[in-house]
Parts: sequence; C-alpha cells; structure tokens
Amino acid sequence: MTGMFELPWWGYVVYTLVVTHITIAAVTIYLHRHQAHRALDLHWLPSHFFRFWLWFATGMVTKEWTAIHRKHHAKCETAEDPHSPQVLGLGKVLFEGTELYRKESLSQETLERYGHGTPDDWMERHVYTRHSVLGIAVHLIMNFVLFGFVGITIWAVQMIWIPFFAAGVINGVGHYFGYRNFQPEDASTNIVPWAILIGGEELHNNHHAYPSSARLSNRWYEFDIGWLYIRILDALGLARIKKVAPPIRFDRAKTSCDFATLQAVVTHRYQVIAVYAHSLRHACADEMKHLRERAVRVDRATLKRWLHLDGAALPASERERRAAVTSHSNVLATIYMMRDELAAVWQRSTASKEQLVRQLEDWCLRAEASGIAGLQDFSRRLRCYA
Repeated sequence: MTGMFELPWWGYVVYTLVVTHITIAAVTIYLHRHQAHRALDLHWLPSHFFRFWLWFATGMVTKEWTAIHRKHHAKCETAEDPHSPQVLGLGKVLFEGTELYRKESLSQETLERYGHGTPDDWMERHVYTRHSVLGIAVHLIMNFVLFGFVGITIWAVQMIWIPFFAAGVINGVGHYFGYRNFQPEDASTNIVPWAILIGGEELHNNHHAYPSSARLSNRWYEFDIGWLYIRILDALGLARIKKVAPPIRFDRAKTSCDFATLQAVVTHRYQVIAVYAHSLRHACADEMKHLRERAVRVDRATLKRWLHLDGAALPASERERRAAVTSHSNVLATIYMMRDELAAVWQRSTASKEQLVRQLEDWCLRAEASGIAGLQDFSRRLRCYA
C-alpha cells in the first residue's frame, strides 16, 4: 500500500536522514546543552519546537533525560552511574542502553535530585509527560498516511536511531574507544574529530572536561555541527550562549608562577594532566626497559594508566603494585609522586591563594631539579600558563 507521496528509494533515505538529524539536533542542543548543563539559553520558539519534536519523534520526557544525564556526570564510572560501560560492560550499554535509561527513569529519587529546573508548564504536565507515548503513535500514523508501508520502516528507523546512537554509542563507545584530549577522572573519549552524525556528541571527552561549555570542539581539526546550529540560532536572536570552554593562553616570557598561572592550571587541569602524561611517556618507556633488565615485569599500558589516574583513585591492589614497581625505579617514583602532588594543587580547598601559588612554584622548582628531561620541559611550560 502506497501513501500520499511516492518517492524514489533515495528520496526515502534522504527524508529519513533529515528527520533523524532533527532529532539528534533536538537532543544535543535542547536536552543536553540547554537543559542538562545550562550552557545556553534558548528562545521559547526553538525551545518548544524541540520539546514538541522529541515528544513526537521519540517519546522522551525532558525531566527524565536531564536528570539521568546529570546523575551520569555526578556518579560517572561508579556503581551509581546509570550507564557506565566500565561497570556494566560495553555490550550492555551499547545494545541495552534504552533499558538502562527506562530503569533509571523510574527512580523518583533521581528525578527529584537531578531533574530541577526543567519545564513544568501545562503542556509538560498534561501532554508531554502524561501522554509520552501518544506522540510516537501519532508519528507512526502520519508516516503511514504519507508513505504507506515504507513509512512504517522510516518510523522504525527513527525509533531505533536515538536509543542506539545516543543511549548506546555515546554512553558506550564514548566511554570505551577513541582518543582523549583531556584526562578527567573518567574514561570518556572522543569517538571521531568530525562530529556530524550525532550532532557533535562524538566529542565526548571534550564534553566531560568542560561539561558546561556550549561548544564541544576544542582542537582546530575538530568540527561540532551542533555548535554550528547554536551559532546560527544565536545570530538570529533565538539563543544566547552562556559558556564555552576557555582558550588556553601562554606567556613565554614568564619565569615564575603567579596567581594567573594558578588560575589557568586549575581551569585547564584535565589538559594539564594530559600534557604531563604526554611529556613523560618517553621517560616511562626508558624505565620500562630498565625494569625488564632487573626482571621486574610491567607493561606500557599499566605505566600509562598510572600517569592518568591519581594514586588515591587506584584500587588498593593496584596502589600496592605501583609501589612495588617504583621501589625499583627512582625515576618512576619521582614521576608518579610529582603527578599526585600536582593534582593536589587543585584539590586543596582550604589553602589560600598565596599558599597555592607558593606550592605550585615549589613544585616547579623540584621538577626542574629532578634531572628528568620530560619533567623539566613540562615544568617550564607550566610556568607559562596565563
């Protein structure tokens, strides 16, 4: 049975890609960057359009999605994280992400604690939340009327698109495979640098480093199509950008740490740790060779993991293993001790600004006196943060 419109095969494909992309745009702009993180304000017109479209195309409820995502950030990679592949396994999150979402949406504690500030008007209470299934039912009927049985297939693709890509790929692959610009205390990754298919959400590591940024791209070669749409809405007066990740600035003339250095290091702490790990990779590789000569077994992945994580964040057994390995290498002992001490600079909330600046300067002096080339180069770079 045919519907009101009969298209060539590529016409159906184009239509499906367009409507699914609108859904992705609604998720990344409205639900994620606007509602969950308040990175931008939206004019009521696009805000309500996105809210209507999500009800019509997915049946998702704004408060539920926002609360679950905020809890993910608050409890990331722990047993309380609603969808961590590090805890539940990649396959579970990738293929059963919708079930994990549905299970968490039933928790009133999650909704009350993390769902504050979401829409609570008449339409939300009496239509979008109360009759969340009605939208996708109307959508199915409309697709059938327009395209016949092909419309049912298009509707099925639309229903699968968000659960698989948003709930599965981003929450699963985005915490498992990919590259990392920053080293936040989680396993988030950037899947690809050209964030188009999922609206910019592919740049997930960047997002976890700067969760309140309306722009998810951070490198010159990264492209965030969601950010492009936000800039267009902003130019039309339909959005107001509130926060973006601050650019990293350097003053090559600086020779000592000051309050500006401290502020920059704290603000860009995840990038600082990433650069630290990168700077010390050759020193760790050289020490690994020396350890093998002494019959001490340790692999490169383990040394790299210890560079990325605070000693206190490691399981007790792994801390003991690190201590055993570093007892055979003064270089590695220094590298990991200095890494933990650097992280402590932004973890000490009771110290005054002046004390923290002195601690940072003292750290740099000891790093430059360590005799480890990578540590010395990193310290000189650190002083230049401005």
